[in-house]
Amino acid sequence: MKTRKRAVAITALGLAAALTLSGCANDEFAQQYAADADQGYVSGDGSWEVFPADQRDAPVEFSGPTESGDTFSSSDYEGDVIVVNFWYAACPPCRIEAEDLQATSAEYADDGVQFVGVNVYDQAATAQSFADEFGITYPSILDVEGAEVRLAFADNVSPQAIPSTLVLDRTGAVAAVIRGVADPSVLSSMIDDALAE
Repeated sequence: MKTRKRAVAITALGLAAALTLSGCANDEFAQQYAADADQGYVSGDGSWEVFPADQRDAPVEFSGPTESGDTFSSSDYEGDVIVVNFWYAACPPCRIEAEDLQATSAEYADDGVQFVGVNVYDQAATAQSFADEFGITYPSILDVEGAEVRLAFADNVSPQAIPSTLVLDRTGAVAAVIRGVADPSVLSSMIDDALAE
């Protein structure tokens, strides 16, 4: 038991250190992490950040199996804007934003914008049930086993809260991020900016 508590403490300290070093963390987020850790998720505060084109990290390539049994690969959407939402079914903020994300996805369906979820916790049946409940039509990668998608973003703009939503420009570089529930008007503005580039 002591070993497990030590591992949890080390993990918490590591996350706090990573957040501090990333330049995106603040005291409020660290306090929120401490408050939310027992709930099984770290909820963001809805803060967002936009990265000018000349200050973006390298494009991110990622892929993985979806809840429907298909494979999603970012390379299939070269030249499109990709919106990546990190979530899982039992996360209350994820449930709050689900219908708005679907509506925004539908709004941009014919504009060269692809939405994809990255489910960090659930198996296929649970993810599919969530999609059915909220009418989600875009795919979600199941990232619970190997965390390959989260690792792909780890050295770039990592999802520091669940939910987190990232907007990738047409090259696949992270152009913007929302930590916490995605406000539809903010997200739409980010997408519009990425499309206009």
